[in-house]
Amino acid sequence: MPPTRSPIGLHLARTARVVSRAFDEALAAGGGSMPVWLVLLNLKTGGALANQRELARAVGIREATLTHHLNAIEGQGLIVRRRDPANRRIQNVELTAAGEEAFLRLRKIVVDFDRRLRDGFADQEIVDLERQLDRLVNNVAGA
Repeated sequence: MPPTRSPIGLHLARTARVVSRAFDEALAAGGGSMPVWLVLLNLKTGGALANQRELARAVGIREATLTHHLNAIEGQGLIVRRRDPANRRIQNVELTAAGEEAFLRLRKIVVDFDRRLRDGFADQEIVDLERQLDRLVNNVAGA
């Protein structure tokens, strides 16, 4: 018997697409993007200095993709890359003063966006939603 409601995966994908697009637009309005935010966030929370391999792992992308993003971010003056003196094959990535400022500006946008997402939800509803989303992840993780 066919389902009487639309598949939950379709609804989830549509929701993720709409929320992601709105988040991207909010970041862009502040002069950022998702890759910029993820790099700045990981540098700020993981220590102001990281090598590219560690950073790629933390952000969840391939090193080649990260290098592409870092080229653009460095061009904006938000980071600097320096060779590790102990191993010249390793490039360390550091936030600049402009990167620190961008992090603070984008963090405000992220916090405001999260507040917007939570609008109209009781605290317990947020807890329930997080638990249900975790359950969806667990349902497909073993597939």
